[in-house]
Amino acid sequence: MEPKNNYSIYSVIVGTGCYIPERRVLNSDFFQREFYSSDGNRLTKSNQAIINNFEAITGIKERRYVTDDITTSDIACFAAQEALRSSNIDKETIDYLIVAHNFGDLLCDNRRSDFVPSVSARVKYKLGIENPRTVACDIPFGCPGWLQGVIQADCFIKAGIAKRVLVIGAETLSRISDPHDVDSMIYSDGAGATIFEVRKSNEDVGILSHSARTDTLKHAHLLQMGKSYNPSYGNGDLFLKMDGHKVYDYALRTVPFVVKECLDNAGFSIFDVNKVLLHQANAKMDEAILKRLCRLYNMREFDHSIMPMTIERLGNSSVATLPTLIDLLYKGKLDGHRIAGGNLLVFASVGAGMSINAMTYKVPD
Repeated sequence: MEPKNNYSIYSVIVGTGCYIPERRVLNSDFFQREFYSSDGNRLTKSNQAIINNFEAITGIKERRYVTDDITTSDIACFAAQEALRSSNIDKETIDYLIVAHNFGDLLCDNRRSDFVPSVSARVKYKLGIENPRTVACDIPFGCPGWLQGVIQADCFIKAGIAKRVLVIGAETLSRISDPHDVDSMIYSDGAGATIFEVRKSNEDVGILSHSARTDTLKHAHLLQMGKSYNPSYGNGDLFLKMDGHKVYDYALRTVPFVVKECLDNAGFSIFDVNKVLLHQANAKMDEAILKRLCRLYNMREFDHSIMPMTIERLGNSSVATLPTLIDLLYKGKLDGHRIAGGNLLVFASVGAGMSINAMTYKVPD
């Protein structure tokens, strides 16, 4: 009688890529803007004071915008091509191609969302993948979309219906940002891609646990689309609007518990974690989330190097922030941050919905 296999099925990262737009937009580029409040009144503070306060809260000093000739599916394709190059994987062997985004292929002269065909179908077309068994699907899930795509990829792999899954997060938020809303300075463009592959192992490796929740009853409309704050804005364009104070409060009250739940499910605590990878939404908020997470374990002091940050120079590119962060981290492009085999990473994101998700990941040796 043959011995039984003792291995388990895991999902591991085998390739990463990102696309960071070349156009740098500094805070000083907003000095000539006319900013209005949500009630349609022009802000009385000087733009210098507004920008100084914005930078102190968010940590953002610059962000990246795509050029006028590029769309979301374009940059998603660029990031995917880099992930395929870094993994040396044949694109025809991808079983699922998942693209997380929220607005489709917005054009520079047309802010209307374009979802037909789906962004994932466009990316598959642009990559030149012929295999009809490479299933292309989209995930509109707010900022946590890429991580939710990863959770789905892990489920596909562990269910035995996929061996390789390409998960992409791409967004061009500059095209749905109200130029008269201070929050427009938060948003940026970018794309990140990660390839997950099945791994049989008798030791824990790769994705170990994940957790997610969606709170709609009281929080569904903390982010939504609305008209420009400038009452004289001439057309009917809709822009991304956020109740920043309520989002901040919701995230601080909820995210740390979801992360702890995820760690508990994997049998770990914050003391085992080498890196905390949070969606790069707001530097002050991310730091507060990490502090509250540590306090759940009675940890009063911690090394800030545990949490790599990109928001200072890349802004908030929604679904692209985490896969971009991973690519830069894996390729040694973040000063002062390195990962090694056996390291434990915990991921978390929060965004429109409101939705939160988290994942623990052990780097293969």
